[in-house]
Amino acid sequence: MLTGMKVEQRFGPGHRILVTGGAGFVPSHLVDALIARGCTVVALDNLVTGSRENVAHLLGKPAFTLVEADVSDGLPEHPALAERFDAILHMASPASPTDFEKLPVEILRVGSVATLHLLERATTDGARFLMASTSEAYGDPKEHPQRETYWGNVNPIGVRSVYDEAKRFSEAATMAYRRSRGVDTAIVRIFNTFGPRMRPDDGRAIPTFISQALRGEPITVHGTGNQTRSICYVADLVRGILLLLDSTESGPVNCGTEHEMSMRELAETIVSLSESKSEVTYVTRSADDPEMRRPDLTLARDLLGYEPTVAPEEGLRRTIEYFRERLA
Repeated sequence: MLTGMKVEQRFGPGHRILVTGGAGFVPSHLVDALIARGCTVVALDNLVTGSRENVAHLLGKPAFTLVEADVSDGLPEHPALAERFDAILHMASPASPTDFEKLPVEILRVGSVATLHLLERATTDGARFLMASTSEAYGDPKEHPQRETYWGNVNPIGVRSVYDEAKRFSEAATMAYRRSRGVDTAIVRIFNTFGPRMRPDDGRAIPTFISQALRGEPITVHGTGNQTRSICYVADLVRGILLLLDSTESGPVNCGTEHEMSMRELAETIVSLSESKSEVTYVTRSADDPEMRRPDLTLARDLLGYEPTVAPEEGLRRTIEYFRERLA
């Protein structure tokens, strides 16, 4: 594929796609997009952090099957898993700060043995394998913005390490299968993403701030609030992931937005957009919390023609309304 060229759709009608973690926040939106293309999708999820509610509108449709199982134990015997897959998207993993403390072993297993199980299946099926990695692979970065060539600054034994290192192992495994087994692989490094279907209590900043604002509670910002993140609305992320899936690129490729804001600014914006009377307060900052986070999107633009289109405030408005309906 020539760089800078438009990526042609590769997966559509007649193609079977496996999405692990398919009832989760981001993966469920991917499932919607793939089914809209005409794909047949099997979502595999143990529902530890995913929810049947996220895919309830698809249940009973011929093009969709939800298999409740833990991919870390291998792919179970199930009619929907018996046939060959054209693509496998490994999106499964608890991914919030609260999960790091509650589900550390589960996170390590899904980022290691589950990845190996799925790479073996991709090898057998001759499937395109797309692995969802994370900006956490960069740790608390000393390079800003972060390019895919940056190796990162990760504490390998901290509370966050179970997620950081599991994803880094998954990346290594993915590249090993590409080099040694000839598997058609891709790695996407996902930066802070938000939108409908997030868990209100998952510990990440945006759902926490929105829930507190809608309830009129104090907004709890960690540390001084000067640490920054670049926030991406889920629709933009899904479009970027599908561009990478359709391409022949291996990555890693960053996907997110370059709109960087401090946590204090984010909290104040959410209070304003939700018309809340909540006040911003400050609490102890968690260990190894990155000081800044912003992707360099040069590769995504050059290789995939990717460009985020949803402005942060518009995305936040949509997300606030989603939470307002559920917290009413």
